[in-house]
Amino acid sequence: MPKSPVNGENGGVSHNLFFALWPDDDVRERIAMAAQRLKQAHAPRGRWIKPHRYHLTLRYLGEHSTLPASLSRACHAAGDGVRAPSFSFALDAAGSFANRKIPWWLGCHAMPGALDALWESLSRGLAANGVTNEEAAQRVAHVTILRDADKRLAPERIEPIAWPVREFALVDSLLGAASGYTILQRWQLDGIT
Repeated sequence: MPKSPVNGENGGVSHNLFFALWPDDDVRERIAMAAQRLKQAHAPRGRWIKPHRYHLTLRYLGEHSTLPASLSRACHAAGDGVRAPSFSFALDAAGSFANRKIPWWLGCHAMPGALDALWESLSRGLAANGVTNEEAAQRVAHVTILRDADKRLAPERIEPIAWPVREFALVDSLLGAASGYTILQRWQLDGIT
């Protein structure tokens, strides 16, 4: 999937499209409290993510100057085809990635089986609808809490944050003059475990 030109053609606005788990208000508040504890303990400089932006990305689908209709149709068909039970898991670790922007995150010490199964079902649905696999070789379940940190965060355990998962969403992150998230569609997971 080629990256569309972003700046200039439409006034510098771009759309980042992705599937995600969207936390409820209780989970969002507990993530914010854990982020605050890390901020107090380590005093990093960087851009702290505002709580209303917390999410766990299941599949990033690229940056686009406009949302391609064919990609939108493929995403909706893939979401419609997911069959997975609802489940719960816990964010129980914190750390950072080693890339240039040093994002800090809250995540899972080990990948929860039910989350991995949801991820796999979504990946199969996208592939069946013509969306090529461009995800990382290793899936890392995480919620970014800090961007452009001035130092890395060594992996550490945190007080577990239980996250009941009853749905997943397709999200458009609009960047530019009118930035913000728009949930394009939500899909309920089948059953309760």
